[in-house]
Amino acid sequence: MDVKTDVLIIGSGIAALQAALLLEKHFKIQIVTKSSVHTSSSYRAQGGIAAVTSKEDHIDCHVEDTLKAGEFHHENRHVHTLIEEGTKIMHNYLKAGFPIDRHSNGAPALGMEGAHSHHRILHAGGDRTGQIFIDYLLHKLSPNTKVNCYEMAYELLLNTNGDCVGVLTKGSEGTKRYFAHHVILATGGAGALYSSTSNYPTNTGDGIALAFRAGAAISDMEFMQFHPSLLWCENEAKGLISEAVRGAGGIFVDAQRRPIMKGIHAQLDLAPRHITALALFKKRAAGEETFLDISSIQNFDVKFPSITELCCNNHVDLQVGLIPVSPGSHFLMGGIIADDKGRTTIANLYAIGEVACTGVHGANRLASNSLLEGITFGQRMAYFIIQQGCSQKDFLLANDKNVDSMPSLFSKQQLQEHMMQYLGIVRNGDDLQYSLQQLPSIHALLHANLKGLQQTELELYMMHVVATLITHAAITRTETRGAHIRSDKPAMEAQWANRWIIFSQGQMKVRNSLYEYHQTRGNAQAIF
Repeated sequence: MDVKTDVLIIGSGIAALQAALLLEKHFKIQIVTKSSVHTSSSYRAQGGIAAVTSKEDHIDCHVEDTLKAGEFHHENRHVHTLIEEGTKIMHNYLKAGFPIDRHSNGAPALGMEGAHSHHRILHAGGDRTGQIFIDYLLHKLSPNTKVNCYEMAYELLLNTNGDCVGVLTKGSEGTKRYFAHHVILATGGAGALYSSTSNYPTNTGDGIALAFRAGAAISDMEFMQFHPSLLWCENEAKGLISEAVRGAGGIFVDAQRRPIMKGIHAQLDLAPRHITALALFKKRAAGEETFLDISSIQNFDVKFPSITELCCNNHVDLQVGLIPVSPGSHFLMGGIIADDKGRTTIANLYAIGEVACTGVHGANRLASNSLLEGITFGQRMAYFIIQQGCSQKDFLLANDKNVDSMPSLFSKQQLQEHMMQYLGIVRNGDDLQYSLQQLPSIHALLHANLKGLQQTELELYMMHVVATLITHAAITRTETRGAHIRSDKPAMEAQWANRWIIFSQGQMKVRNSLYEYHQTRGNAQAIF
């Protein structure tokens, strides 16, 4: 079945919907999403949106907090774009009546989260910001945008000139071919590659695998952020306990209620996530249990209704004041290299949100900058596409060169446990080399024939592509920086400052810039 449209968006999180609302005034839009519109990471977001709205705060402070949290591994001009334009967009949403939480006098009830220097986090419905924002955007969509749920995109379609002109999907109606003038990847992250994660099981990095297979450039795959506070019951992660809980006064403690972060970092429990996650990891590795002490937070159930429900459903007695927590995968800072308009290295292919790497998050994302990223770059990309219009005339597809048999793969559970063990919070060279030997080669994965595979098989293939990219990047970066922590290389090395590990066309290079046009001759080094 063939479907023709002006703009095709893969994914249905906040970045996708922000773009669709602007684009649908000018074009026909098709949204394809792997599950329902209520199972994106955006919808699940308990934290809020970081934006400068108080007189005590300043844009420069938010920029500096972002750079510090990410260990200064950024594309600085994009950080300024994120903070400056994102703040303006949020001011416009507030003027339009977006229902944020407010004090009795009408002033925004601004929260504090890790690594922020000011109270600047906007929340809605306590810990239901993502849910309320997604529902708010969905309500505004017109019939000009058609949403197709439970369809998995598994192959980008390129024309004879190498431009992206569509995608193949698989769902209840079988295989579909979508053709479009502009194709947008807004598929989210890859946290579900790990056995302990805050993500939905569907967050398997499909967009990154799609783009890499088509030849697009990918970067920063070694930087997976591990959130320190996942609800830990019956020896598994049950969901996220927002950082906003610590902003409201919660602290990390051991079984004897002794503070864990004392003496580790000046910001204590509101230190950057890689620092708090590592502190809890070490405690648990030593056989100790770890908890979030919420006894000082009054009216916890009113402030955090979703977390209260999550705890009750898992038989955690909040009257005791202790929530059992453990670190788990949360947010991928890397992804498809995209510029400030969402453009990738393939013509007519765009990437926005967590699937994209624009250099705004560095080596460790600042809390509550993710929803801000979605609305900011979703808007910038939409304005660019509106200016471009629909001018693609060549929809003649290039011949498929991927004809090799599928290499041997782990089961989904085996791969998740493998990633947690060897590519988890703390890594070392020997484990990384062993991991690489166990995973299929990039060459074998790139040239595998996907025809005839079922959706679960396609998803497993995508997971292996992303896992292999993460492993190669983690081996290559022989230092500790932000969320990439190596026990055998514990220091941040000067020679790795402002160095980017880039995958493209089946090759890996280390560059002095995220973007090719910044390169001076001789700076790129071939790795294999």
